Amino acid sequence: MRRNRYIAPLVGVLGLIVAAAVSGCGSTTARKASAATSPACLPSTLDHSASLPGTDVDVSPEPETDTANPHTQISFLGTSVASISGVSVVGSQSGSHAGRVEAYSQGGGGSFVPDKPFDAGERVSVSAVLAGKRISFGFRIDTPYPTAGAAEFGNPRAAPADYESFDTMPGVQAPILSVTVPDHDPAAGDVLTTNGPGPGQYGPLIYTPQGQLVWFEKLPAGETAEDLNEQTYEGRRVLTWWRGRVLALGFGQGEDLVMSSSYRTIARIHGGNGLKADLHEFQIAPHDVAYITAYNPIRCNLQAVKGAADGAIVDTAIQEIDVKTGLVRWEWHSLDHVPAEQSETEAPKTTTPWDWFHLNSIDVEGGGSHQSGDLFISARSTWAGYQLEAGTGRILWRLGGLKSSFKMGPGTETAWQHDGRILADGDVTFFDDGSNPPIHSQSRAVRIALDFKTHEARLVSAFTHSNPPLLAASQGNMQTLSDGNTVVGYGGVPAISEYSSSGGLLFDANLPFDMSFYRAFRFPWSGRPQAPPAVVADLNNTAEETIVHMSWNGATGVSSWRVLAGKRAGALTAQATIHASGFESSTTLPRKYPRVAVQALDSAGRVLGTSATAKVTSYAASLPSSG
Repeated sequence: MRRNRYIAPLVGVLGLIVAAAVSGCGSTTARKASAATSPACLPSTLDHSASLPGTDVDVSPEPETDTANPHTQISFLGTSVASISGVSVVGSQSGSHAGRVEAYSQGGGGSFVPDKPFDAGERVSVSAVLAGKRISFGFRIDTPYPTAGAAEFGNPRAAPADYESFDTMPGVQAPILSVTVPDHDPAAGDVLTTNGPGPGQYGPLIYTPQGQLVWFEKLPAGETAEDLNEQTYEGRRVLTWWRGRVLALGFGQGEDLVMSSSYRTIARIHGGNGLKADLHEFQIAPHDVAYITAYNPIRCNLQAVKGAADGAIVDTAIQEIDVKTGLVRWEWHSLDHVPAEQSETEAPKTTTPWDWFHLNSIDVEGGGSHQSGDLFISARSTWAGYQLEAGTGRILWRLGGLKSSFKMGPGTETAWQHDGRILADGDVTFFDDGSNPPIHSQSRAVRIALDFKTHEARLVSAFTHSNPPLLAASQGNMQTLSDGNTVVGYGGVPAISEYSSSGGLLFDANLPFDMSFYRAFRFPWSGRPQAPPAVVADLNNTAEETIVHMSWNGATGVSSWRVLAGKRAGALTAQATIHASGFESSTTLPRKYPRVAVQALDSAGRVLGTSATAKVTSYAASLPSSG
């Protein structure tokens, strides 16, 4: 039975400031859109497939799609690049397009990169010879909705009680992680998360389970960090995260980063085909392949779904990216495969883009490339998860929503959910927000078993936060650990909890509740920064003692600090060794010194890093400026 639709065109990633989002998105940018009828973009059929008949090749854009961007490449995946020849690309308005075929670093095909973009709304005809066989297909170019002037979420200053500052990191205001239930599972490791949008400084954050800051990279104004995670890249453990602009429309425009354990950026993944990498998902697969989300607002006549004739819609895409070359190996669009009528939100009567689907996770199965496994995705605005067939992109089955392939047992239906994953035993997990607007009384992390013989879904377990009860309007995730424990990040209500398989609370912590994070994870992290430790020193108010502050942003394994001091650089001697008491440690030397330096030591007393030599400043110079 169809549920009532919700008048929530912007139930995007961040339900924190819905009123502001609506007013911002429906303002200048939306009103500048043409009052003329928008192009048709809702497909008449949903039988699209990326596979070319009679071949083993998958192509992007999908044949007969209407959602190709004017800056699209044309991807041929499933053959050797040497077998691709005679490529002819002709736009119905722009004419013949010259270009070049560039190979994927993994092999298995290549992309035709046109020398110029296509025209909005035109039909493009493609023909080529693949392994001696002539093929042809066509697609239509969409009409992009401009987002350059779209509003972003506000970033007010955080309350002083919500952050900590450091002498060694001037200007940094790191959000405080408050631990309310001490850690009972130290093997689970550190806490990885982000802050924002909302109050406070933005950036990726790592904390110990005791709430001590390990690493914070403060971002410039106008940039947000999301989805800090630990993954494997080129055989080593790395940090991955997204940075960019978060629009009030409910998605991001930026890039995905891969960082080594020294916090050096070793790869940047940008969106392809004229789209920018979105914040919702970044998964690294084997062979230098990445899967990302990309949001594609386009003008669209929405009269067929009772919306505006001069409307716009937020189409969402999955891109399989060759990390080494930046080429798009494969692309999938929600509008090609899911009826817009299945959205739980109403199409707007205005030109504000309709966030009808809201793709928020991609789970890569069976080995990492789409040719070796299917993809499981979650769509917030349809309340459903979808299993996509490798290669073709066709939907194999749906879990939840208006057209579920399974009979949903008690407790299995989700609302506005995030972070769909399929576990090794076939069970499915979600973070079930249940809110924006509220459907459930509390947000939950759920595990659901699927019976493919009876086509029934059964609730295996559900975890909720009891003290206090939490209802997240947006964001959130569920991480299943190898020992069966479950980590839950509550997103818009920035708490992180760990539960045993029996439901016992093993760990509980939160950022200030007026802040937010997208996801939170636990991993054992080991970092050794490229930058040396930081040291700041000043004389006390009598000018007879030297106060020394020291830290090493991102370093793990620092057990103690050796403080060196003397009259000049190159002639410093050890004056004290102190226990590392937090992110920043401090001590007082009972003499006046002109120069100081520090050494970070491990538990065996080995030197991990040495700071530069710092000049000791006067007491007056160390005081905060009154201005």
